[in-house]
This record gives sequence, structure tokens and C-alpha cells, in this order.
Amino acid sequence: MSKETPVLVAKKRDKLGTRYSKRLRAAGQLPANLYTPGNAPVAISLPEHETIYALKHGAHVLELKFEDGGKDTVLVKDLQFGYLGDNVIHIDLAHVDLDQVVTVKIHLSFIGTPEALKKPGYILVHDMPEIEVSCKVRDIPQEIKIDLSTLTGETLTIGQLKLPAGSTAVADKNAVVCRVESVAEEAAAEATPAAAKAEPEVLTAKKEEGAEADKKK
Repeated sequence: MSKETPVLVAKKRDKLGTRYSKRLRAAGQLPANLYTPGNAPVAISLPEHETIYALKHGAHVLELKFEDGGKDTVLVKDLQFGYLGDNVIHIDLAHVDLDQVVTVKIHLSFIGTPEALKKPGYILVHDMPEIEVSCKVRDIPQEIKIDLSTLTGETLTIGQLKLPAGSTAVADKNAVVCRVESVAEEAAAEATPAAAKAEPEVLTAKKEEGAEADKKK
């Protein structure tokens, strides 16, 4: 987690529905729901610009300050995007304690060039842009940096990642994060599904055999 948790001013909202949510966003506010164990979700709004800024900079945990002076530490649970998929229109938050163990998705940041990629005709394929890790809320990293210059083979698995202290990968340790592959192999893999399209020719041949049988009759 970042050294300083973003602090946002939260306002409770009584009016719900799509029309009111649009008015909130037009006024620079982001609709949100706050979930607390054993209680019904509370509808709130957050300053859109500050919230989006925090999310883009890898914040998973936020501190909310309410108008009545109350404070709450929350975890970002889910984001809802607009129909174009490029803007956040709603956010779900959950109350957490800093020592609570949670599972979150962390972005992978790749740096350096693997030795195998220096050979002509090879490309780097990213199979996982992010991974799920289990850790305490206070230990949630903003991102996980991966130095590919230390990669000795042609594949990097989850088990080979150097995770931040206190973080444990949730997925299978043998799952591939990224791999170096020749362009020729990549092209062959893409062309393989096309081979299945040869089946209609077999159907045509069957039709021709049926026509010959009708002529003999």
C-alpha cells in the first residue's frame, strides 16, 4: 500500500436511480456504495476527479471523511464502467481493518528485456497483465514490478515472481505470466483454427456421391 492513503470526502445520498446518478456525475461527483458486514449498503458520493486520480495511481485502499466528522477505511471492491468501457461511473467499497487479510488484483509492471528476446524473430507475449494476491490491507502493493532482464528461460511463471513482503499469490504457481515466442510459432498457432474450416468440402463430396447414386437409379 502507498505510504499515504488517499483521503476523500464522502457524502451520504438519499436519492437513488440512474437519473440522479447522471446528475451527480454532471456535478463532478461519483456514485458509490459502501458495504459494512451485517448492515445494508450505504449510498454515498465521492469527488470524481480525486477518486479517479487515486485509482489510476494504484490505490486499493481509501480513507473516507464524512460531513458529520466520521471516518472509515475502505477497500475498492468493484468498478462499473460506462458502455464505452473507458470511464468509471460507479464504485463499490467495503469497510476493512488494516490488519484484515484480503484478496486483490495487482497490476504487473514489466521492465527490462529478457535475453531470449534479443534473438531475431522473437516476441514477448503477456498472458497476465495482473495477478491476484492475498495479503493484509496495510500491505497491499500499488503494483508489482518484474525485471525481465533476469529471465533466463523463455517463460516466467507465478512461482518465479518476487512478490512484496507479506503477499502470497492466489493462482497456481505454474501459471505462465509471460513468455518469449518466435513469430513463426505465433503465426502457426493463429492459423490452426483455419484448418477446421475444411469440413464443408467433405460435406460437398458427400452431396456429389449422393447425386451419382441418383443417376444410377
